[in-house]
Amino acid sequence: MVEPGKPAFDAEAFLASAGLGRKLVRLGEGQLFFSQGEAADSVFYLRSGSAKLTVVSRNGKEATITQLAQGDFIGEESLASFGALHMATATASTGCTAIKIEREAMLRALREEHPLSEKFMTFLLDRGMRIQSDLVDQLFNSSEKRLARILVLMAGFGEQDKLETQLPAITEESLAEMIGTPQSTVSFFLSRFRDRGFIDYDSRIRVHKTLLNVLLHDRLPGNNTETPEIDEF
Repeated sequence: MVEPGKPAFDAEAFLASAGLGRKLVRLGEGQLFFSQGEAADSVFYLRSGSAKLTVVSRNGKEATITQLAQGDFIGEESLASFGALHMATATASTGCTAIKIEREAMLRALREEHPLSEKFMTFLLDRGMRIQSDLVDQLFNSSEKRLARILVLMAGFGEQDKLETQLPAITEESLAEMIGTPQSTVSFFLSRFRDRGFIDYDSRIRVHKTLLNVLLHDRLPGNNTETPEIDEF
């Protein structure tokens, strides 16, 4: 409930401008928000651009966990406990603008301002559902369908009425890490998607909405054609 004489809290304004405990930051492609193992003392809110989360195993293997887009929070693990460490590395995939919010400022705002806490909880629930869907995807779906789903999610269909989207720069190797399959498999299926008119693929991938329509009908046409034998992990 808003106190008499106190202006209503605007969550979007809070996440769009610098102020007490928060500042505007700009990153170029390839720059880091933070690295795995660093002290987690701030949360970022992505205002524009795209980013990715990657982790490195003890034996030095790097894997891409997820892609991040405008409207996502980055580094929410900093709110879990004082002295927490970042569990992944966040890297700008394109030029990015973000609001960096210090841990205490974010916790205070979440306690006191319902619109912000509601927005943050919605984000956490959406991410939790995305992680659950990713797990089901890995367990039950083919490599081809997993790749199609990743491309559709990165394109952001459903957020607005658009027929095609050019994805941020991403390598076949990164896509292979995300769906748990060899790069050669990704290359084969990207070529097949292009041949079917689902994507344009040159130096960048442009996804057409026809790929979303195929996924919604739970089938990828033409799968009765022979596929070269490709080893899975």
